[in-house]
Amino acid sequence: MPQNVLLAEDDRAIRHALERALTLEGYAVTAVADGVEALAQAHRTQPDVLVLDVMMPGIDGLQVCRVLRAEGDRTPILMLTALVETADRIAGLDAGADDYVVKPFDVEEVFARLRALLRRTGGADAFARPPQPAAAAPGSAAGPSSEGGGLITAAGLRMDVQARRAWRGTRELELTRTEFDLLELLVRNAGIVLDHATIYDRIWGYDFGPGSKNLAVYVGYLRRKLDEPGAPALIHTVRGVGYALRED
Repeated sequence: MPQNVLLAEDDRAIRHALERALTLEGYAVTAVADGVEALAQAHRTQPDVLVLDVMMPGIDGLQVCRVLRAEGDRTPILMLTALVETADRIAGLDAGADDYVVKPFDVEEVFARLRALLRRTGGADAFARPPQPAAAAPGSAAGPSSEGGGLITAAGLRMDVQARRAWRGTRELELTRTEFDLLELLVRNAGIVLDHATIYDRIWGYDFGPGSKNLAVYVGYLRRKLDEPGAPALIHTVRGVGYALRED
């Protein structure tokens, strides 16, 4: 069965072109012109994934995200945005989006990001084969432990993979789908430096190249949610290589 895509884009030319491209790629596409229609259609049909333009008249893409997430709807959301500043991208993630594509975009990039989102939604095990570390982190902490029942722990973090919940100490973390997947990958490989290419492959299913800031944005946002006053930082940058989770 084809995956159902709900596309909301107020620019008619972009909407029609993307609808046609997605249809030719094998998706079943419902295209609407604004956020009001997007919310009504999402409630009516329960799509497999949403593609939302950020800047739409009336209810914009960010507001659509916030409403759906407030309702407990975890359908993956890919944002289309002409806003390139980091603060703008963070606003989309904060609203509940899982990923974004900056306009003007290559349709192949849209396809790649949709495939990655749908793979994760479909329960593909992104962590079946632990990635090989690019380098060993000096003074790295011991690896993760499993408590059974889908629970994993490392560096003061606890994750219930089945329920998709995570805690630092007693504080529960409010994470988007992509943030949870990224944190799970780091926890499962605690003390190991994961290179950029490995993380892109395991989380997005596609390496967007050295010029992409996508991973840095997600790591920065995840750090904000993990950090606590007076507590050690958990996600460490190894310059020129990647990231490692450890409690120094």
